[in-house]
Amino acid sequence: MRDAMDLLLPKLAKVLHNLSLFALQYKSLPTLAYTHLQPAQLITVGKRAAQWAQDLLFDLESIEHVRSGLQFRGAQGTTGTQASFLEIFSNDSTKCDALNALLCKKAGFPSTYPVSTQTYTRKVDLVVANAIAGLGATAQKITGDIRHLAAWKELEEPFEKDQIGSSAMAYKRNPMRSERIYSLSRELMSKPASFAATLSDQWMERTLDDSAIRRIDIPEMFLLADAIVLSLDNVTSGLVVYPKRVDARVQEELPFMITESIIMKLVAKGESRQEAHEQIRVLSHQAGSQVKDEGKSNDLVDRIRATEYFRPIWAELDGMLDAGLYTGRSAEIVDKFCGEGGVLTKKLEAYRAYIEKAGVSELSV
Repeated sequence: MRDAMDLLLPKLAKVLHNLSLFALQYKSLPTLAYTHLQPAQLITVGKRAAQWAQDLLFDLESIEHVRSGLQFRGAQGTTGTQASFLEIFSNDSTKCDALNALLCKKAGFPSTYPVSTQTYTRKVDLVVANAIAGLGATAQKITGDIRHLAAWKELEEPFEKDQIGSSAMAYKRNPMRSERIYSLSRELMSKPASFAATLSDQWMERTLDDSAIRRIDIPEMFLLADAIVLSLDNVTSGLVVYPKRVDARVQEELPFMITESIIMKLVAKGESRQEAHEQIRVLSHQAGSQVKDEGKSNDLVDRIRATEYFRPIWAELDGMLDAGLYTGRSAEIVDKFCGEGGVLTKKLEAYRAYIEKAGVSELSV
């Protein structure tokens, strides 16, 4: 498990590097943000990627923490009392400790667990599994977002020149890699339950019903995590964004999103907030009905221009339709996290040699 984590961590750092570059590239491109999967406000494409990266950073740090905390069982005897070793060493406890120090040095561990039974406690397996499974949850979240964005034609995973998107529908570009990661992640997330059951079922100082399942679940857990991280490396190193499509979807919702600013500007000019809210509410519902019931474009701005009540802010409307005005500190947030001297940049320094040596992860589709 220790060596497996040592293999996994640099690969995860490479994925974080990919996302960092992507976030910085698109830190200022406005896109729709969603709550309840309904358009809410605007963020940027880079800001969303930075959120993905932060979640993965939590996983990296969690795995690092578990890795650094691993200890050795050592020579503890049949039930962890070291009774047989005391007999060999004529009741000299210092020799028991010296033996374990030699064993730890030989095996590459800093120390032994203070208390063991016939085995090291299976709680260790559960702690490790929770950290590794957390990576699966993050990967599923990221690839779920990518699959939605692909459905909206805003973003796509890498797509081979001659790749077949669908055997029946030649026009399709199915997010096959993200789907695979999503599926593998679901299996990885199920692993902690098995380790928890094994721990809870260890009667007294140990029963052998832990053996068979650990021989399956420990290697499977790490093989799943490895496949997920390699696939994430491939996907995140080749994400394709369609800025015009992103902007088109923004423009569909932007008229609704500027209504609060319109109300505030009217209030500043002396209008009643309640009246301004009612006026904009009526026009918004009319425009929404045209979009949903008639399949037409959002004409809220035109309705505002045609309503005398809004004359005081007519001249300001064009300037209010710049999507970049409504992304808040998105670009700054990305810079602080992913830019030079940022939290993520500092963390990745420890993995810089691996990242520079590693290329794009190539996977067959």
